[in-house]
Amino acid sequence: MSKLRFVDVCAGAGGLALGLEAAGFDPVLLLDRKRVACDTLRLNRPSWNVLEMDLLDFDPAEHQHTYDVDLLSAGLPRVKSSATVARAETDEELRLLEAAVLLAHSIQPRALLIENVPGLVDSPRFEGVREFIRKELEHLGYRFRWFILNAADFGVPQDRKQGVLVALKQRYFGAFAPPAPTVAEHVPVGRALRRSMGSLGWPGADAWAAQAISVAPTLVGGSENRGGADLGPTGTKKAWERMGVNGGTLGNQVPGPDDSSTGLITITVAQAALLQSFPPDWTFAGKKTARYRQIGHASPPPVGTVLGEAIAAALSS
Repeated sequence: MSKLRFVDVCAGAGGLALGLEAAGFDPVLLLDRKRVACDTLRLNRPSWNVLEMDLLDFDPAEHQHTYDVDLLSAGLPRVKSSATVARAETDEELRLLEAAVLLAHSIQPRALLIENVPGLVDSPRFEGVREFIRKELEHLGYRFRWFILNAADFGVPQDRKQGVLVALKQRYFGAFAPPAPTVAEHVPVGRALRRSMGSLGWPGADAWAAQAISVAPTLVGGSENRGGADLGPTGTKKAWERMGVNGGTLGNQVPGPDDSSTGLITITVAQAALLQSFPPDWTFAGKKTARYRQIGHASPPPVGTVLGEAIAAALSS
């Protein structure tokens, strides 16, 4: 059976594309405006066709191999729902969302997948956006469904709720169903990081893992306009502290055999990638903060896989 073809815009570090690849999709084009993200994609998949360009500047007429693909996917910059966030930043994120939907006019994929914040699904703040999307998709002959998934339900050791839009051409829509959870119990941070935390011989690894019994809070990449990498706002840092982790910074390496401190430990960028369920051999380009931001902004690959499988099942019905 030939693989399904997809175009991925705002591809970032490749989390969604990796998941779709595992579900049997082949990328025709991956687009992102950030050089470091494009470098990451090329480092790990030299055969992928990666284009460094802003989605708002992308003209499908100049890339006609993207026409008539099976799927157009977009893990867009996460739209902010807080009134305290700079309006210009939110407006840009909403323009990217609208641009991804408008791209369907030219590309005419059989299916469209957009992943973002849960608020896009049901928040009154985004009612106008949902109405714009409804009109565009119905005009093009798609039927669609909004729903919310939690990555923790699919084996990701993180409480990460994701708002999802799946649209399919009318003839396929009746066969689509949102993916059901794939794990009976969530994977706690201690279990997810036990091996890496003890990899340099830290004697406290088992004790630390035994008390880190919750899934991680949502990893956030933060704004490009902010300072260095940390694990999130105040409430998130308190949740990390309850698991024995300093959420205010990231470490350069895991504790070693001579580390006898009883205070908070720091997790590394590589461990953050494990919490986002990237494969251990996936390499991130850039310096520490840039690497962490790519991870925090990414869609966990296992979620992309179950969504891809659900879409593939509908398209083959």
